[in-house]
Amino acid sequence: MERLPPPEIPDWFTEQLPFDRYMVEVEDDLRIHVMEQGEGRPVVLFHGNPTWGYLYRKVAAELVDEPLRLIMPDMIGLGFSDRPSLPSDHTLANHSRWMSVLLAKLELGDAVAVVQDWGGAVGLLAMKNNPGLLSGLVVLNTQLGPPKPGFTPTRFHRILSSRLGRFVPWQNHLRFAQGDRSSISGVVQQSYSYPLRRAQGGSDAAAALIRMVPDSMSHPSVPLLEDLEEFVATISQPSAIVWGRNDPILGKILRRINRQLPDAEVTDTDAGHFIQEQKPVEIAAAISSVMARI
Repeated sequence: MERLPPPEIPDWFTEQLPFDRYMVEVEDDLRIHVMEQGEGRPVVLFHGNPTWGYLYRKVAAELVDEPLRLIMPDMIGLGFSDRPSLPSDHTLANHSRWMSVLLAKLELGDAVAVVQDWGGAVGLLAMKNNPGLLSGLVVLNTQLGPPKPGFTPTRFHRILSSRLGRFVPWQNHLRFAQGDRSSISGVVQQSYSYPLRRAQGGSDAAAALIRMVPDSMSHPSVPLLEDLEEFVATISQPSAIVWGRNDPILGKILRRINRQLPDAEVTDTDAGHFIQEQKPVEIAAAISSVMARI
C-alpha cells in the first residue's frame, strides 16, 4: 500500500496530534486521511458526523503504552480526507465502499472495531465487506440497524435535513450534544471546525451526512441498515458497549443496542453524543477488556 503525504496542519495542532499521518487513495481523486499510533493488534476507530479522527486522541493517549496499533481514519468529506465532487456522493453505500477499500489496502489480518455515530454503519459494513477481519467490537453512541416502521424523525434531523439546515453551522456548536458542554470548547471546538472550513465542500459534507439519516422507510440508507442489522446479529466476537445517556440524539436507545449485542459488557455513563471527549478512560478500558477476551 502506498502511503501518500498528508495535508499540512497548523502549528497549534501539532501537540494535540502526536500520530503518524498519511493518505490512502480509495478511488480516483479521493484519498482518506489516516492517523496511527503504536504497534500490535490493530484497532480501527471509526468516527461519525461532523467529526474526524481527532475525536479519538484522548482514547489514544490512554492506550499509548499498550501493544496496539490504533488506526483513526477520517471519513471522506470530513477531517483531512478529500471532498467528493458532489454533495449527492455522500451516501451510505459510497461511504461504506470507500472505507472497505481502505481496510483492504491496510491488509490488517484481523482487527477490533470501535464505532460511534455514522462510524457504526460505515465501519461495520466495511468490516462485513472484508470477511474474517472483525475480531472484536466496542460500540459507542451509534445506531446498528434501520429505524422501526412508522418512526418519526427527530426534530434535530428534520431541521438539519431541510434546505435551511445546510446553512446552520451546527458543527461549530457540538457542545450542545454533550452531557458536559465544557468538554467541547475553545481549541477543541476550533479543532473540529477548522477542517470543515479549510476546504470547499466541508460544510456540504456535514449537511449531506445528516441527509443520509432515514426520514422514511423508503430512504436509500434503509436497505444497507437492514444489512447492517443482519451482520450485527452474526457477531460472536468479544464486544463491549460504552454509552452516553445524556446524548440528545441517541441517548435513549441503549437497550436496543444491548439487545442486539446481548453478550457485550456495558458501561452506562452520563456523557453526551461525542462520548470520546468525556469518557476516554472508560472507552480505553473497554478496548482493553475486549482485547483480553479475544
